[in-house]
Amino acid sequence: QVQLVESGGGLVQAGGSLRLSCAASGSIFSISAMGWYRQAQGKQRELVAMITSGGTTSYVDSVKGRFTISRENVNNMVHLQMNSLKPEDTGTYYCNAVLRATMTSSRVSAYWGQGTQVTVSS
Repeated sequence: QVQLVESGGGLVQAGGSLRLSCAASGSIFSISAMGWYRQAQGKQRELVAMITSGGTTSYVDSVKGRFTISRENVNNMVHLQMNSLKPEDTGTYYCNAVLRATMTSSRVSAYWGQGTQVTVSS
């Protein structure tokens, strides 16, 4: 069993900052990549940012220069620092991890956290 637990969401005014964190625990052999997705009401879930085990990062264009993703490989954690927040950043943010659960299997699976709400008021 693998669990992803997010924290750090909340309500903030436009221009403010929030820091999201996600901790992965359970049967984990190695994590290839961790990332953050978000889903606004009535819209599809979209990838916001991702970071590989080697530290390569990618961002959706709308958050470039404002959000920073970082990772603690030893603790199986990923963080998302969100600055200069805009009302359009409002949504439920989900942590995602792509990982191998055991050393004996090469199977790679994706796991999701339960989501944390981010609301940016104008």
